[in-house]
Formats: sequence, structure tokens, C-alpha cells
Amino acid sequence: MTTIALGPSWLDPDHLINTYGLWGVLLIVFAESGLLIGFFLPGDSLLFTTGLLVATGTLHQPLALVAALIAVAAVAGEQVGYLFGRKVGPSLFRRPDSRLFKMENIEKAHAFFEHHGPKAIVMACFVPIVRTFTPIVAGVSRMNYRTFVTFNLIGGTLWGAGVTLLGYWLGQIEFVHKNIEAMLVLVVLISVVPIGIEYLRSKSKAKKNGTANAGGNASKAAAESVIPGAAAGDPEPVPVAQRTAGPGRHRAQKR
Repeated sequence: MTTIALGPSWLDPDHLINTYGLWGVLLIVFAESGLLIGFFLPGDSLLFTTGLLVATGTLHQPLALVAALIAVAAVAGEQVGYLFGRKVGPSLFRRPDSRLFKMENIEKAHAFFEHHGPKAIVMACFVPIVRTFTPIVAGVSRMNYRTFVTFNLIGGTLWGAGVTLLGYWLGQIEFVHKNIEAMLVLVVLISVVPIGIEYLRSKSKAKKNGTANAGGNASKAAAESVIPGAAAGDPEPVPVAQRTAGPGRHRAQKR
């Protein structure tokens, strides 16, 4: 099967599968599921292509075996990521950036994990890049291991076996079989949709926070211009009428 190269040839799913076979797929899934160096590897498109190749007979292994092994590889990769994060701990957040490590990726995974809680382990399986770092962040935060294993098994199985089965099922449809290149491009586009949504949300949140801060500063400046010291927490100013009233007036009121 010939497909459009979705990036460098050494990252093209069709090339990887034809070159390294099922064992190469399992190794990539393992690395992409929890190793720091695996975030750039193909995930969804690789599993989808694997299912397609099983449907077309290019891969001769039984579908059930392929799906089961991929699910095991995904779960095992997340387990290694969790244990690595638990061992390294907070020092991971002080690690300097490099070509293969960006603190921004860790911070995104941490925010995703904090927002969604334990279910993030399942949801992250379907979000590229976040999928790689979320198990590590779960380990750093010392998430209960039994809870992690439970959600890890669910997420790894749904993603690993589910996307592979989807590729196999769609690969038997004539239209999909004749337009495999377009389908792979579509899978890649769909896989980056969650990243786009998360980016827009963070951008919108940052914009709102910036507007709120600007409004607060403007209010403070306005208060300072009208009554100096009012915004800084100074004692309540004396009304103008009392400040301009002379001593004679107070004596008159007293008499």
C-alpha cells in the first residue's frame, strides 16, 4: 500500500510498518505512551494504518492478536511513564529545555491532569503529546497507583485496540480502501483537533485574565487620580466640606 508521506519518511506509518513490521509498531506505541523521547512519534495514524493493513492482508497476523498486543504495549508504556515520574518527582519540573524535552509539554499535561482528575488518564490517550506526558505527571503527583492502573487499563485498551479496530473496519469499505491516503490525512487532522481546542481555550483564558488585570489596574489608577491614596488602602479621606470649614464654624456649631 502506498500512502502520502505524513512528514519525514521515517515517521510515515506505512513506511514504519512495512520496514519494521508488527514488532516495530509495538515498540513505537510503547515509547509514545509514556517515554519522554516518544512524544513526536506517530500514534493514531500508526494504529489506524495497522488496522488497514490487517484488513488488506499486508499484515498476516490475526486482528485479535494485533489489537491485544497494541493495547498491552500502550498500557506498559504508561506504566513506565508513571514509575519514571514517581521516581524523578518534582525535579522533572526544573529540567532545562532541550531538543527532545520542552517544559511546555509537561506543563500542558499537568494542567490537563489537574483539570480532569483521574479520568485524564483515559482522555489523554486520545490527545497526541499529552498522551505521552500525562502518565509521567500522574507519577510526579503520586496519584494512587491502584487508581492509575484502573484508568490506565481502560484508556490503553480503548485507544490501542479501539483505533486499530476502527482502521480494520473502515479498511473493508470500498470507498475507504480506494482513498486510503485521504483517510490517513483525515485521521491525522482529527488527532490534532484536541490540541487545537486546548490551545484556543488556553489562549482565551489568558486573554480574559489579561483583560481582568487591565481593568483592575485602570480602576486603581482612576481611584488614585480622584482621591490620592484611596486605592492603596489609606484611611478614608475627610469630606471636602469638612476640610474647607474654618475653626470658627466649628466653634459656632458648638455654641
